Amino acid sequence: MVKLYLCLRKEAKKMKIQIINGPNLNLLGVREPDVYGNVSFAAYFTQLQAIFPDVELDYFQSNIEGEIVDKIHEAGFGFDGIVLNAAGYTHTSVAIRDAIKAVPAPVVEVHISNVFAREEFRHRSMLSAVCEGIIVGFGLDSYRLAIEALRGKNKKQEQDKKRKNYA
Repeated sequence: MVKLYLCLRKEAKKMKIQIINGPNLNLLGVREPDVYGNVSFAAYFTQLQAIFPDVELDYFQSNIEGEIVDKIHEAGFGFDGIVLNAAGYTHTSVAIRDAIKAVPAPVVEVHISNVFAREEFRHRSMLSAVCEGIIVGFGLDSYRLAIEALRGKNKKQEQDKKRKNYA
């Protein structure tokens, strides 16, 4: 008689990443297409979901600084990472900076355009110093690159945790 043993594998938990877009990014696809392209973020978000089926992606956009702070607080304790394009608030918001510092989730700052090739006031970010990293100037692909960076960081943390458990 042959006995069959079933190995039950614990299903891997999907990584959760929150994408947050700031003011005027609700107009992507129609606003300054020479700078931001002609694809809406909703259409691009669908592409991101197809590219990263193993990642639970959530999307939020607001033109209101306080709502962005609230979303960082919410996601910062429940998600594995945040991709943040604070848009114009990047250059002015101490409140968003403090929210990023207050949460454990790593934040990657993204910008669609190369802010350093634009007006002087866009060259200074209030957020960069408290973010995991920044990605600028790759169009909407900046979001994909940020997700890749967060996935890599998460994978390294998982490997380090496994090594520590075996040590």
